Amino acid sequence: MSFDLNNLVRENIKNLKPYSSARNEFSGVAKVFLDANENAFGSPLTKWYNRYPDPLQWELKKKISTIKNTAPENILLGNGSDECIDLLIRAFCDPKKDNLIICPPTYGMYEVYAHINDVGVKEVPLHPNFQLDLEGLENAIDANTKLIFFCSPNNPTGNSMDREDIEMVLNNFDGIVVIDEAYINYSSHRSFISELKDYPNLVVMQTFSKAWGLAALRLGMNFASQKIIEILNKIKPPYNINQATQELAFTALDRLDDVNAMIKETVSERASLGKDLAELAFIQRIYPSDANFLLVKMENATAVYNFLKQQGIVVRNRSNVVLCENCLRITVGTPSENKQLLRALTSYS
Repeated sequence: MSFDLNNLVRENIKNLKPYSSARNEFSGVAKVFLDANENAFGSPLTKWYNRYPDPLQWELKKKISTIKNTAPENILLGNGSDECIDLLIRAFCDPKKDNLIICPPTYGMYEVYAHINDVGVKEVPLHPNFQLDLEGLENAIDANTKLIFFCSPNNPTGNSMDREDIEMVLNNFDGIVVIDEAYINYSSHRSFISELKDYPNLVVMQTFSKAWGLAALRLGMNFASQKIIEILNKIKPPYNINQATQELAFTALDRLDDVNAMIKETVSERASLGKDLAELAFIQRIYPSDANFLLVKMENATAVYNFLKQQGIVVRNRSNVVLCENCLRITVGTPSENKQLLRALTSYS
């Protein structure tokens, strides 16, 4: 592999002079801020939010870096992981020319943002055991393939990809490999963040929306080489992470013990829910999961989905997704929620 980041970046991005915000241009300590045309008289809220937030979120990144054991310069924060996906495609893929690869069944926003940016999408479906098709990937890659997206643990299947297979791609692909680890906290597998120093073409995505329980804050994370992060910082909006989100996430990072307790309970409930579901006659298979949900194959999944909806219980019908025929994706809820689900399914059967 001869990875050269300079060959991957779009020419207009190389030459782009990024917007320089008032807070980008000032560093140091000041008492009077008259540089950003803010309302100097405050805001109608008890806490004043009249000042623009740190455009690069340095204090929050420093705190994240101590937990993730990586440098703040290796972190990009996005308005949800969706913004992180969009930035990667916009930075490295020329519209109408380049392509990226996804491995369905997988998270749908990779394809959506590719289409929004008018970038080609090549699909290399997973094997029936939901693992990577390495030969298919090799055949799909061409000179204009800039990105490959892997979701591990995968959504909607719940399983982790074989680490050796991902490493094989990292070692042989000249483009960028993105590993979406949104559900990594529920898995016993270690994060690929620890491999950043070995793979200059690696980007790892994580989020505060799942194990951290902060979905409403919309805060995603990209971990990559400093060079890749610098490119993404050139094109991100100047104040993409609002001040309230930065403050709340900063506070949440002090509650790691609480988060770990929730993860432990979720994993325990996942096992119990899977065991109870398996006792229902119409359930055909419960796939192994490293996430906070179960993919469940059953007789006439759409009918079951509609029945649950009538009971006020909403799950995700994945029957129209490749390799997931007659499957529902069921999030692991609280003990009470899981009992309600099981009572409803028992009455259906």
